[in-house]
Amino acid sequence: MNTDTLPAPALPRRLAAIVYDSLLVIPLIMVCVAIGLGIRQLLGSAADSLLPATVVQMIAVFSCIGFFGVFWLKSGQTLGMQAWRLKLVPMPGNELSFGRVVTRCLSALLSALCLGLGYWWCLFDKRKRCWHDYLSGTELVLLPKKSKKSKKPEKNDSGQGTDT
Repeated sequence: MNTDTLPAPALPRRLAAIVYDSLLVIPLIMVCVAIGLGIRQLLGSAADSLLPATVVQMIAVFSCIGFFGVFWLKSGQTLGMQAWRLKLVPMPGNELSFGRVVTRCLSALLSALCLGLGYWWCLFDKRKRCWHDYLSGTELVLLPKKSKKSKKPEKNDSGQGTDT
């Protein structure tokens, strides 16, 4: 499939995919933090059983990079992106690499931390790209709807299929 001719998705579709993926990423982060707490307990730091906030933040960032990195490098789509027919592709002249994926994750965080300005940018950009699209050399495209392959033949009163 030639992705050069596919349109860019609108902001509501991007945000819907983010919400869908956050329902998967948040539990992943919670599991990773729980593992970190378990490791801390095993190492004998029972007096203070909480992880420092910086460690929890780093676990969250690495969990997100791992989640998105695996999906994007494998197929260019997370589960939320599949549901909303979005695909991550490299901009012309680039290839999708681990470095680009990490850059996209970190720059998407930057886009969100600036009161979402990096995401709102796609409303004014003629190519509908966000800051993290430009910073990472990647972009999202909207995949076409899958066509229905064939209809099942309808059954008549005798229970046999008809070819109408």
